[in-house]
Amino acid sequence: MGAQGERRREYLEAIGIDVWVPRAAPPAQAPGLAAEVPRAAGEPTGDAAARWEALRQEVLHCTRCPLHLTRTQGVLGVGPKRTDWLVIGEAPGAEEDRRGEPFVGPAGQLLDAMLRAIGLDRTRNVYIANVLKSRPPGNRDPKPEEVAACLPYLVRQIALLEPKIMLAVGRIAAQNLLGTDAPLGRLRGRVHYFGELNTPLVVTYHPAYLLRTPGDKRKAWEDLKFARNLYRQLTQGAVTDGHRT
Repeated sequence: MGAQGERRREYLEAIGIDVWVPRAAPPAQAPGLAAEVPRAAGEPTGDAAARWEALRQEVLHCTRCPLHLTRTQGVLGVGPKRTDWLVIGEAPGAEEDRRGEPFVGPAGQLLDAMLRAIGLDRTRNVYIANVLKSRPPGNRDPKPEEVAACLPYLVRQIALLEPKIMLAVGRIAAQNLLGTDAPLGRLRGRVHYFGELNTPLVVTYHPAYLLRTPGDKRKAWEDLKFARNLYRQLTQGAVTDGHRT
C-alpha cells in the first residue's frame, strides 16, 4: 500500500470503518486519492469578490428573524469561494457561534475525516455552510420562519459557488433543502436536485449523530462513496436521477 492508500486507511479508521487490506494488492486495485480530487478551487476576483463580501456583511448584521437577538455572530461558511463540492449542515452550534465557522469541535473533526476519506479538504476543495446562519437557542431545531429567512442567503452562496454537487448532512438540513418531511432513510441513496440550477444533492447522516450512533458510520461511508461516484459521473458526462447501483 502506498502513502496515499495508507492515508485513506487512516481516514476510514478515523470515521470508524474497519478496512481489510490485502497483503499484495496490485496498483490497479488501490487507486490513489490524487485521481479523485476535484479540479483546483479558486478564489473570486472583481465583482464576485465584492458580492461575497456584501453577502458576508449581510449575514453578520442580519436581523431577518429573532435569532439575531441571541446569537454571537452570523456564520456564513468556510472554504474556497469557487469549488465543485458544497456541504450543507443544519445550523451553527455553540462553538460555531463563538468562532464564526461551521462544523468545529468533535462533529467538525469527524466531518473532516469523512471528507478526507473521499479526497476532500475543507481548506482546498470543499465549501461548508449551514441552512441557518444563526444559532438557535439551545441548539433546538430551526423553525420554518427561520429557514425561510435564511434560505435566500444559501441560494446566493450557491449562485456564487456554482458547485457541481451538494452533500446535505443530517435530517434537518436534508428536509429543509428538499421541502419534505420524509425520513432520512428514504432520502439517502439517490440523487436529488436543488434550486434553479438543479444542483445534484446527496443526503447522509450528520456527524454529530454518527458520534452518538457509531453503528451507522458504515451507512454514511456508503453515502460518501455514492456521492464520490456521482461526482465522477458529473465530471465525465450526463447524470440522470436514480438510486444507488
